Amino acid sequence: MDPVRKIIHIDMDAFFAAIEQRDFPKYRNKPLIVGGSPDSRGVVATCSYEARQYGIHSAMPSSQAYRLCPQAIFVKPRFEAYREASQTIRKIFTGYTELVEPLSLDEAYLDVSNVQLHQGSATRIAKAIKAAIKHETGLIASAGISYNKFLAKIASDMDKPDGLYLIMPEQGARFVELLTIDKFHGIGKATAQKMQALGIKTGKDLRNFSLEALQQHFGKSAHHYYNICRGIDDRPVNSHRISKSVGVETTFQRDIKARQEVIAQLHNLLEKALRKVAEKRLTAYTLTVKIKYHDFVQITRSRTLPHAVTTTSSTLAILEDLLRNTDVGARKVRLLGVTLSSLENQSRLKHFQQMDLFN
Repeated sequence: MDPVRKIIHIDMDAFFAAIEQRDFPKYRNKPLIVGGSPDSRGVVATCSYEARQYGIHSAMPSSQAYRLCPQAIFVKPRFEAYREASQTIRKIFTGYTELVEPLSLDEAYLDVSNVQLHQGSATRIAKAIKAAIKHETGLIASAGISYNKFLAKIASDMDKPDGLYLIMPEQGARFVELLTIDKFHGIGKATAQKMQALGIKTGKDLRNFSLEALQQHFGKSAHHYYNICRGIDDRPVNSHRISKSVGVETTFQRDIKARQEVIAQLHNLLEKALRKVAEKRLTAYTLTVKIKYHDFVQITRSRTLPHAVTTTSSTLAILEDLLRNTDVGARKVRLLGVTLSSLENQSRLKHFQQMDLFN
């Protein structure tokens, strides 16, 4: 039999808001919202636990958050401060294992199966990591420990904030049986509603469906659902995972309509997206434009290029060409976005380019 893996999922508690409360004592113990101001059409990036008591959550419109808690303090994000804290936390991770898979600035998977520190106990390692994060950054993390990624992720949400939760191999299948579908990581709202319409409300209900039946309703995702409801998840912790896409978007305080203004905004967004891609040492080949009109109707237009996406005149011409057969210039626009995908590692690309020189 294969040895049981030891996977830790670390998730920072109210990360952006916690950094603001750490750096500015006047925000402590108060409902704090990081994101757009209430008089804008922005959204909540994250909020303190004091704000969550009012029903406020991430991705909620800031105007709605204000109605729920008029006394809340709204602050703009300081991403440099968040990235700095994230880098410190990742250095702590790599002090324990090289098998670290960051999911975002504030969460990551760690495979500590072969780590001998703390007598090889994943729970003790997780405790030590939480303590190191608190000591180095002044921030609180929650940790989930289990034998696979799915259950470790679920476990990290169990006792927030400052949580530490362990799901043993002999507990996995039973734990998932009792879990409601809306708590399954990776099953979104639409899929959860579809499952509930089929009578699938818990992991036990999902387990009663055969693989063939799940394939009929959920296609390629069926194998994953069939396994996780049995506590099975063989996905490795991938320390070399390449992002699938990089995107930026902006919501305007006032709708814009002029075609040239839309183009100018898209140019700016493209430059920002390319900077993010460059920071990751990646190259993109697919360019996608997202447009949300004043009435919330949303469209996207994409183009995959034979060369890397850049800010050269040829790429900018393609960006403008993507606006053809849209209502830009005729309808007001409230949001624009640019996403870069078909990403390639730059070092890998250079390797193949060098090979081409000799062929």
